[in-house]
Amino acid sequence: MNLNIDQLKKKIIYRSNYRGTKEMDKLLGAFTKKYIEGLNVKELNDLEELLDIDDTNLYNFYNGIDCEVKFKDNHINKLFKDFKYKDN
Repeated sequence: MNLNIDQLKKKIIYRSNYRGTKEMDKLLGAFTKKYIEGLNVKELNDLEELLDIDDTNLYNFYNGIDCEVKFKDNHINKLFKDFKYKDN
């Protein structure tokens, strides 16, 4: 099944806002909102792959704590690692 880019973006936005933990909902939701419109198809696929990782490992990666998962060296993971979350 091929998704068009708008469907892929909607799927990513939904998945980033409904993770299961409130902290990751807020963090990934804000990250996605900031960057999604400027991403190309490869980056959207990389973001979707990032969202496949469980909350504990994402939280640890974001905070520089050892992870059980090996994160790929790509633009999305670098953006996420460098993202500065601001609670409004």
